[in-house]
Amino acid sequence: MIVVDTSVLIDYLKGEASSAVDRLVQLEADETPFYIPVICFQEILQGARSKSEWHVLDDYLTSQRLLVPEKPVELHREAGRIFFDGRRRGLTIRSTVDCLIAAQALQAGATLLHNDSDFDHIAKLRPLKTLRD
Repeated sequence: MIVVDTSVLIDYLKGEASSAVDRLVQLEADETPFYIPVICFQEILQGARSKSEWHVLDDYLTSQRLLVPEKPVELHREAGRIFFDGRRRGLTIRSTVDCLIAAQALQAGATLLHNDSDFDHIAKLRPLKTLRD
């Protein structure tokens, strides 16, 4: 299972080039299933600049496979622990949301497609499988 982070989705939706976007485009071309965590769904919608853009984004996102936490309390506990463990090891994880996304990918046994250094730090703390070039 592949989970796509907000960092890749934003670049994709803006039409910006990156190796992570290229992988996402290839996933779509190959019709390889991928999932978007529901928190990324929220992050993308929050960035809408107008009502019409919000509706376009909402239409796109609701047409995708969304990854919904099976055990929300355990998910949030693990996300908190990832942040805590990182801080104790001197690793700066800038976003608590990234801890949540990583915990959800781990909970699902998924590989995370991203373009965000927070996940590189998290991979030093947990067996997070990632795709990043």
